[in-house]
Amino acid sequence: MDSFGRLFRVTVFGESHGSQIGVVIDGVQPGIALSEEDFYPDIDRRRSGARGTTPRKESDIPIIISGVYEGQTTGAPLTILFENNNTHSADYSPLKHTPRPGHADYTASVKFEQANDPRGGGHFSGRLTLPIVAAGVVAKKILSRKYIAYSVNAELLEIGGVKDKFAWPALIDKLTAEGDSVGGVVECKAIDIPVGLGEPLFDSTESLLSHAIFSIPGVRGVEFGDGFKASKMRGSEHNDPLGLPDGNNIAYPVKNGAGGINGGLTNGNPILFRVAFKPTSSIHRPQETYDFSKEEMTSLVVPGRHDICFALRTPVIVEAVTSIVLADLMLVEGARETK
Repeated sequence: MDSFGRLFRVTVFGESHGSQIGVVIDGVQPGIALSEEDFYPDIDRRRSGARGTTPRKESDIPIIISGVYEGQTTGAPLTILFENNNTHSADYSPLKHTPRPGHADYTASVKFEQANDPRGGGHFSGRLTLPIVAAGVVAKKILSRKYIAYSVNAELLEIGGVKDKFAWPALIDKLTAEGDSVGGVVECKAIDIPVGLGEPLFDSTESLLSHAIFSIPGVRGVEFGDGFKASKMRGSEHNDPLGLPDGNNIAYPVKNGAGGINGGLTNGNPILFRVAFKPTSSIHRPQETYDFSKEEMTSLVVPGRHDICFALRTPVIVEAVTSIVLADLMLVEGARETK
């Protein structure tokens, strides 16, 4: 339920307003240089406080409690903790009997027989993406160790359908005044991935990436390469012809309509996909919901601190998840080669 991966296995734990959140990572190779400082660049990219993001600010200091000795990974499970200090749990008291539209408040209460922690979304909160980002830092180190030129980069292409980044501040200010929110689209590209990673059918590279990407709260869609446009194209337009083999007798496609994957296997081109994020569900304007204590419909204005556009903070999360999937695929392929 809270774990992903076969050999590089990531387990996330904690709740938004609990004392701590964290991650346990199995399958980390020994001898990788790792310190708390290695996590800060990616943690800072996810950090809140910028225009359009939640005013909740946490120190987000990573605490490594196992799996590292004298600055190097030991090969034992790696455990990283983060403390939650800036919580306003009282904001969520009025929501006990009035589930927020668009959130997991109602579904979680039914599944877990009202024993779940509802504060800040509990275990369903975007706060849990912080330990995922930390796991991504470790995955990037593993991939860079194997594939020297490897890189993964994600960027926000649009918010609310607006692609002009210079127009975003005005849109965010307008939404803030209206008490509303907006979603966005992130594009991710992974470069220098070798040919043949992945499996057919259920463990295809697209299947595993999509599985993991949809674990990020708020994801509504994923498309690879030409994506949904491929349904409107002809085969002569969408197909990716192979070019001349290089010095290692590897032939790469000359275009990338497939997004770097054929038959579930990486084809040597950059893995390219886009992720659609929904608007933030918690908005400061009236919404209809059901009050279970009064047994009647009611109008709800969600209290608390929330992002106007949480997609602004997601590119580094998409990078982390992509790296986690590829690190696991790489280790699985390595295990196959040693048999």
